[in-house]
Amino acid sequence: MKKLVELLLDDKSSKNEFLFQVCCDGCHKEYRSHPRRFSKAGESPPTNEKMILFTAIYEQELRAARQDAVSQLAEHFNYCPVCKQVVCDECFLICADIDMCRGCAERLQEAGVSVASDQSVAV
Repeated sequence: MKKLVELLLDDKSSKNEFLFQVCCDGCHKEYRSHPRRFSKAGESPPTNEKMILFTAIYEQELRAARQDAVSQLAEHFNYCPVCKQVVCDECFLICADIDMCRGCAERLQEAGVSVASDQSVAV
């Protein structure tokens, strides 16, 4: 699931904060990672050499924040084996024969319980 979420991850980062989101293919609700502040946010590099360092630090922290976001968001998404969409826990159902998204369950007239109903923590 992490690989699929990584492909769908939308970078909403700014120069001061790292933030990522994934949109559910079913309900189109946007799920965001916890924002992470850039360690040098608000600082102005005094020289071009320091700007090079700041840029390298930013890129390193961006990669780490992206990996954390993938891990964090992947816990709330599922892959529908019927329609091949990536949907949130609210849109993914545990059904008798095979688990699937709400849209496929309705189309195929299958009953199921939302994965989100089993969770105590929401995004």
